[in-house]
Amino acid sequence: MIQKLSAWFEERMGWKPIWTALALRNIPKVNWLYTLGSATLLVTVNQILTGILLTIYYVPSPQDAYNSVAFITNEITAGWLIRGLHHWGASAMVVLAGLHMLRVVFHGAYKFPREITWFTGLGLLAVTMAFGFTGYLLPWDQKAYWATTVGTRMLEVTPVIGDWLLRIARGGEELSAVTLTRFYGTHVWVLPSVLLLLLGIHLFLVVRVGISAPPTPKETDEKPKVWFE
Repeated sequence: MIQKLSAWFEERMGWKPIWTALALRNIPKVNWLYTLGSATLLVTVNQILTGILLTIYYVPSPQDAYNSVAFITNEITAGWLIRGLHHWGASAMVVLAGLHMLRVVFHGAYKFPREITWFTGLGLLAVTMAFGFTGYLLPWDQKAYWATTVGTRMLEVTPVIGDWLLRIARGGEELSAVTLTRFYGTHVWVLPSVLLLLLGIHLFLVVRVGISAPPTPKETDEKPKVWFE
């Protein structure tokens, strides 16, 4: 039965080459440091799922943002768990992404033929930091308000365009309802779109080019291997 079902899908979708590329590709002997990328991906999935659930009840307005967060935490069934997973998942995502990038640098995995994988990884790290910055304001409490005030003020020191960047980020001279709405829209629409695009390219390249083995003295001068062709 399973073989017939498999053959039926194969005739219509041609899924076996995809399965071979994803699950049966050659992988060099690695260590636990190589799990940092997978761990970051797992936390990313957690952030997407819990973020979707939080948007069901969150209200992005100065009058209701704080109360909606309190309602999620105290009134919704398992709301405290969902918000906790999202809150701590954000910190874990930043830490894991940073450690993953350090591992890549330490092992020289950014070199040929994985330069584009490295560039997309840098983009993903920048998006991760942007997620943390835009999401911090959303509870609209005192800590979030003043932390964002300081954070956006840093943009003002940028030469020539600093004042323009500050007004773009805040939607005006001071933090207001426009700022909260702008941060919310960026957090739930703009950044996820960029994240999914870069993540798709990054994972495709990981499968297409492969991952690098831990460097050894004998392999220092050898041409990097492509693990999937």
